[in-house]
Amino acid sequence: MQTININLDIKEIVYDIQNKTFLTGKSRRDGANHEQVANMQANDDEENANQVLRSISMAFSNLKTKLGEYLDLARTTATNELIASDEELHLGLKMPSNYNSSTVDTLAAAAHQYVVSMAVADWFTITHKTDAPEYSSLAEVSLQIISEAVNKRSRPKRTVSTAGQ
Repeated sequence: MQTININLDIKEIVYDIQNKTFLTGKSRRDGANHEQVANMQANDDEENANQVLRSISMAFSNLKTKLGEYLDLARTTATNELIASDEELHLGLKMPSNYNSSTVDTLAAAAHQYVVSMAVADWFTITHKTDAPEYSSLAEVSLQIISEAVNKRSRPKRTVSTAGQ
């Protein structure tokens, strides 16, 4: 067995969420829907930030459920306290000895994208329902990438004996 560690910086996730909601809102602008566009765009105001952090927390919990068979956790307690924006989300995964570790970067990127897409879908469920399904679909694509990456294995290598030379 080998352990791989994936750390996701919440500040990077929040920025990505804010950027995606900003760009999506900007693309929905039609010249008459200024308030709707403004409400679609997540920002650092307390009520916005708290909702985004709750959405991140839920998305990360869902991701841990999806990766449950690989998780290396000994936690037996949990809390519903709001996560801090300066924390890191950590995944310790116990992988088989033949796991192809070249996919670790793919796992980290897809995990980030999954959490962002789920959080944006949750945000748009509140602020602009018609955009929520698109981000839920993006999260599903990220899960497929995660599944493929955790199931990559390295080819066996024959050890060459030097005996008898």
